[in-house]
Amino acid sequence: MRTLGRLVSHHPWAVLIAWLIAAALSVPFAARAPAALNADPASGLTTSESTLVTDALRDRFGETDTNTVILVTRSTPPLGTPAGDAAYQRFLDGLDDVPGVTRVTAAQGSGPYRTRSGDGTLALTLAQIPLLDGASDALRRVREYAATQDSPALDIRVTGGQAIADDFTYYAEYDTKRSELVALPLIGALLLVVFGALVATGLPLAVGVLSISVAMAALYGLTHLMPVSTFAQSVITMLGLGAGIDYALLMVNRFREELNKDGGESQTNPTGGSSHNDRTSGDGRATGAVPVGRKSEESGRPRTPDPRRAADRTVQTAGRSVAFSGLTVAIAMAGLILPPIAFVRSIGIGGVLAVLLTVLASLTALPAMLALLGDRVNSPRLLNFTWAQSGAASAGWTAFARRVTARPWTAVLGSAALLLLLASPALNIRTGYAGAWGLTPGVESRDALKDVETLGAGGLLSQFEVILDLKGERYGPDDRARFQALVTDLRALPGVQGVLSPFLTPQDLQAAGGNNADQLAAVSALTTRSFSRDRTLLRVTVVPDRNLPARDIPTFERQIRDTVQASGYTYLLGGAPVGGEEFSRAITGSLPTVILAVFTGTFLLLMVAFRSLLIPLKSILMNALTVGAAVGVVTLIVQDGFLAGPLGIPADVGVLDASLPVLLFAIMFGLSMDYEIFLLSRVQEEYLAGHTNDEAVVRAVGHTARIITSAAIIMFIVFAAFTFGRVVASKSIGLGLAVAVALDATLVRLVLVPAFLKLAGQWNWWLPAWLDKRLPRIRLEH
Repeated sequence: MRTLGRLVSHHPWAVLIAWLIAAALSVPFAARAPAALNADPASGLTTSESTLVTDALRDRFGETDTNTVILVTRSTPPLGTPAGDAAYQRFLDGLDDVPGVTRVTAAQGSGPYRTRSGDGTLALTLAQIPLLDGASDALRRVREYAATQDSPALDIRVTGGQAIADDFTYYAEYDTKRSELVALPLIGALLLVVFGALVATGLPLAVGVLSISVAMAALYGLTHLMPVSTFAQSVITMLGLGAGIDYALLMVNRFREELNKDGGESQTNPTGGSSHNDRTSGDGRATGAVPVGRKSEESGRPRTPDPRRAADRTVQTAGRSVAFSGLTVAIAMAGLILPPIAFVRSIGIGGVLAVLLTVLASLTALPAMLALLGDRVNSPRLLNFTWAQSGAASAGWTAFARRVTARPWTAVLGSAALLLLLASPALNIRTGYAGAWGLTPGVESRDALKDVETLGAGGLLSQFEVILDLKGERYGPDDRARFQALVTDLRALPGVQGVLSPFLTPQDLQAAGGNNADQLAAVSALTTRSFSRDRTLLRVTVVPDRNLPARDIPTFERQIRDTVQASGYTYLLGGAPVGGEEFSRAITGSLPTVILAVFTGTFLLLMVAFRSLLIPLKSILMNALTVGAAVGVVTLIVQDGFLAGPLGIPADVGVLDASLPVLLFAIMFGLSMDYEIFLLSRVQEEYLAGHTNDEAVVRAVGHTARIITSAAIIMFIVFAAFTFGRVVASKSIGLGLAVAVALDATLVRLVLVPAFLKLAGQWNWWLPAWLDKRLPRIRLEH
């Protein structure tokens, strides 16, 4: 840190120019990042069963356009009238000519796959577009065409798997931008209260903007290597703003104190409070004060503040805590890189990038600006609230800490019981891919599904693809009876609306049309889609009678598997529902690995920093309680619907996004370590200064409570801003993190931790002598 502090403080212009160049080069790439992100969680499961089915349909059956766009039309006058039929036919003819659309299926008024209402006012038109390359472009052109055709006579809305995924991507980006716009003014106002000066208020925001810009550019580069989750940009924004402002708050406060000491003032900062780094002896006498009006030995005049020396000292002291805090957050986010799921790894990599860049900006760009600003960091002074701006120990928080430590068992048991109560709903957590129901009402692709379900065609979005393997043998007459028996068994399953196969029922022929030519075309089309080009693979598509919610998919999938297994065929099962379930199972299965890795890394880091075995164990346990309570609250609201309405969360979601528990754990476990380090480093500092364990705890709370609560309020605002979006998963992440930070900075850090430290006494600082000799030494200050 000495070398870095000297470099930054002596060459501030060079440091700032380097950052400005990096930011300027990053902006064009950062702007492209949101459009390159992916909302399909299963896209990263390259060897999953559903991916193998998709590959087989493309490579063995020659199907590259299995991506279905559903256009919901309301006709006035209705279909069945000359004017209504003419308007609808013009719409179909134009849709057929849209680039990227390979096939169009008109609405059918009869048969098992009815896509037209009896009165002719509501109809579903299916347009096939490419499955992978060019899918979003083709959908965009379909939507543009639909917009040109939309009129009072023909109202058109677009839905389908690709439309839902693209809406997720669009609204995730939109929500992030809107959250920034909502949060930044509130954060600015709070920072003004904390710092009192306009210049100091702007510095944390500048650090956040710099780190987010460069991190988003790096994320764009990552999209060329792997599928990157839509949620990665939300994580980068949350970490960049939340942690960046957290660290800047610490650094700017320390710089102002160093300026005061350098200028020969007493232990007061510009607001009249004492520096929180002052030492007092056990009887309360000051031991580290700088006498008022102290003169330099050389000139006999009061010493002039040296901003570069103050910036250097800031990096060497507060910078250590920032670097250590950032390292703990990075370890937690790196836990997401361990699961072999590209979608989750991308979030982990994005999170690590955001944290490391935030730390780097806090340790370089911020002190460089401070070195150049000097005392101007305190101008123009607009507010002067000593309770917020003073670095002195707070009499109120000190008294509060004494009350907590006077009854430690009550505090520990009461706090732990409340956290466990809040966590209890998580015992019944259900995870999955919510699909369109993961968007809020008002989004077209979600709202249009209501009409699709009204017609009983919701199963079009929940189709299961069954690939039967004949083990290299070509399909022949002997296979017909066996194949037909399986199709019959699948049709008889509960909840199945129909099965697409070469074995047509009278209802299927009726739906194809009344003349022989139409019926022959239907048979030919189904035969083509049902056999691979070498006729060694057979295909059956099972269509449920509704759009299956995530909670019903496992049961439906199980009955299909049981039926196919009973037939004796070797098979693969795919389709959108299976892909979503595979992702959910994969990420749920990876959670223990992530937790173990994060716990191990955090334990080792805290053991080195605090020379203790008990403190790391305590920190892990209490952070886990915080995360558990946050997940429980989110489960209660999002899954069970408690208070969902007032928070703008639909009551019909039914499940939590599968990635939510692991994301909440990684992000919140890392961020909560900020407050842990702020508090424990002060406890250790007071303890090493000669105070008893109990007194060190009380004094540490008195000195750090202000900065913890100020930082927590800022974090809360950043996270809560995400609860106003249109993507339920993003709202859930914002809600969970807001709850977690509120609990962590109040109940856990200022009640549970001090009480536990009181009960543990001298055991807090126990470390075997043989281990103490072998561990490197790290000194933390703030």
